[in-house]
Amino acid sequence: MQHPPAKIHRMFELVEPIATVTFSEVPNAAFLALGMRNYWDGYFAGRAAPLGLAPAEVVHAVFYNFADGEVARHIPWVWGKTTPQEAIAVRERGSAAALRQRIGQLADSPGLVRAAGLATRAAVSAPTEGRALYAGLRALDVPEEPVARLWHAATLLREHRGDGHNAALLAHGIGGTEAHVLLALSLGMRAEEFGRTHHLPKAQLAGVVDGLRRRGLVDAAGGFTDAGRETKERIEALTDELAAPAYDVLTADELDELIAGLEPIAAAAQEVYD
Repeated sequence: MQHPPAKIHRMFELVEPIATVTFSEVPNAAFLALGMRNYWDGYFAGRAAPLGLAPAEVVHAVFYNFADGEVARHIPWVWGKTTPQEAIAVRERGSAAALRQRIGQLADSPGLVRAAGLATRAAVSAPTEGRALYAGLRALDVPEEPVARLWHAATLLREHRGDGHNAALLAHGIGGTEAHVLLALSLGMRAEEFGRTHHLPKAQLAGVVDGLRRRGLVDAAGGFTDAGRETKERIEALTDELAAPAYDVLTADELDELIAGLEPIAAAAQEVYD
């Protein structure tokens, strides 16, 4: 059934802190123990592993929002240290351990088991067409252990939404680095201050901002124009719309139950970041 857009967006807010424990210290340490040189080696090994031994060009296309050459600094180098199959297992173990550590007693609660079950039903029900990373994750076995199952379901839902977000960006003519600039502005930051773009060469980043300025999306001071803000809002609304089919399998009452069940878990995970 179709659910209100506000509830679909709320699921994004709840899934995000659960799924992104995979980018935290515990999984990172596990990848460093395999011989990764730094955080980004582990990031690309773990996140790209469901795509198999795809070349850097393919991973760059699927991930969408990395600057040219960033993926190639890690893919295929990481596959000389591990295999996609091992990276998938290491990522799952490390992420489940990190989530369990963050949420404490909630990890062993009946509410988590129920939330994991509902989230998994949604996570394995969405269409895969045009969703390369989501399709790769869908081909993996669903973990039996409840905390790992919840993390896996959250990751599926996150990447399903992410694949749709990339489609929305593409439909609006917004490239990957441009998307980061717009995100920075929506957070009240300048592009040079934003963590995903501040490392880029100044001339390269300035060229991206200038391109957005020529299109009327960024003003002379480097902030949003009305058109830029409206474009960002349209992209986010379309992203939520494209994410909605994952939840069609749930009734209204089940989605409400899932939201209520995830709220304390997501809050506990989020508190660590804050």
